[in-house]
Amino acid sequence: MLLMTSTNVSAPQTGARGQGISAGLSVALVAVFAALIWVFALVPPIPVGPVGVPITLQTLMLAFTGMVLGPTRGFIAVLLYLALGFLGLPVFSGGRGGIGVLAGPSAGFILGFPFYTLLSGWAARFAYRRFSGAGRVVMMILGSLLTASVLLHFMGIAGMSINGGIPFGAATVADMAYWPGDVIKTTVAALLAVMVLRAFPVLARR
Repeated sequence: MLLMTSTNVSAPQTGARGQGISAGLSVALVAVFAALIWVFALVPPIPVGPVGVPITLQTLMLAFTGMVLGPTRGFIAVLLYLALGFLGLPVFSGGRGGIGVLAGPSAGFILGFPFYTLLSGWAARFAYRRFSGAGRVVMMILGSLLTASVLLHFMGIAGMSINGGIPFGAATVADMAYWPGDVIKTTVAALLAVMVLRAFPVLARR
């Protein structure tokens, strides 16, 4: 009788530790973070470079989305954001909307957004589960920069070259202006994400 009682008490505890967030909460989080990306796009952009691709705060929110929601939910949140924008809602920087944004020099960056979030989420989760303390934050930052940022900037360079009508080499040089800000934004995103994941550990579960 004692053995049976002990087994019945411990089983629910094991299940609770392994339980992730519900499907309903996942949907809500995806919608909320898609809206937050929109909000960050409202911050006035700063056009730079020969074709005027702006510096925005969107990459901060994109990285934060992947780090907090994880690669899959983060990817879906950005796809939802892009779908709203392509349908014509003014969710892109500068209040733009519609499929016509893909004809501009920012097209490569915009198309790279979901993959940037996907890789940021993957790199952050890998680092979060295998490191601790300051090393966890450092590896989350480096992982995001070496995977997500490299891919996003490559796609951005291609977009500037093709749609902006400048040589690939010139677009590569122009892209260097965006890297210092992205390093800062990725660092801020990682610091905030660690605080959120510590406060809500269920978000870090598989």
